[in-house]
Amino acid sequence: MYCIEHVVIIMKKGEQMKEAIEKSRSLVERSGIALVGSIGSDSFPNIKAMINAKYNDLKEIWFSTNTSSKRVNQFKMNDKSCVYFVDFETWEGLMLVGRIEIKRDSESRKMLWNDDCEKYYPLGADDPDYTVLHFVAQYGNYYKSPINVNFLIPESLD
Repeated sequence: MYCIEHVVIIMKKGEQMKEAIEKSRSLVERSGIALVGSIGSDSFPNIKAMINAKYNDLKEIWFSTNTSSKRVNQFKMNDKSCVYFVDFETWEGLMLVGRIEIKRDSESRKMLWNDDCEKYYPLGADDPDYTVLHFVAQYGNYYKSPINVNFLIPESLD
């Protein structure tokens, strides 16, 4: 009997994980803003709301910011990061944990560039104060009661 119960528990966890990943994808898709965590020079966590500029499933998320910003300097010192998405109406959240890459190449800058950027970066996509942050997730945690699931981010989430 124990073996049968154990199999049922594993199946429920697998089903719960699949549901959590599907709901996580939906939350990222409908979120215009993400909270991005970094580590300050004092070793304490910092958080900043940023526009969810582009994403590739749950694996990669891109943001743009000022090269001169505190955040860029923090990521130069410590690339560990987390990104949190929340829906206050449904009271669900997703935390992705991984690392941030600072991208200054022309291709990355042009990928996120749009006309609205010009008011912040008057020299265009090649403005020296325009930087792209590329977040690469390693694992996630999805929460919406009663679901609270941790999951690894594989190369492909198919």
